Amino acid sequence: MAQELIVSSYQAGVQQVNTGALMLGAGLALASMILLPAAAMRLGLDASLTGALRIALMKASNRATAPR
Repeated sequence: MAQELIVSSYQAGVQQVNTGALMLGAGLALASMILLPAAAMRLGLDASLTGALRIALMKASNRATAPR
C-alpha cells in the first residue's frame, strides 16, 4: 500500500515538469560552460575567478531545476 502511494506520487511529480525552470537551468549551464570562459578569456580574468563564477552559475542552475 505504501509503495503504491510512493509510485503514484512519483508519477504525478514526473508529469508536472516545469518547462520554464528547465529552460532557465539549461541557459545557466550553457553560460557557465561556454559563454563565461569565453568572456573571461576576452577580458583577461584569471582562472580562479572564472572557476568561482562557473561554480556559482552551476549552483544557480541546479537550484533553478530542483523540485520544490
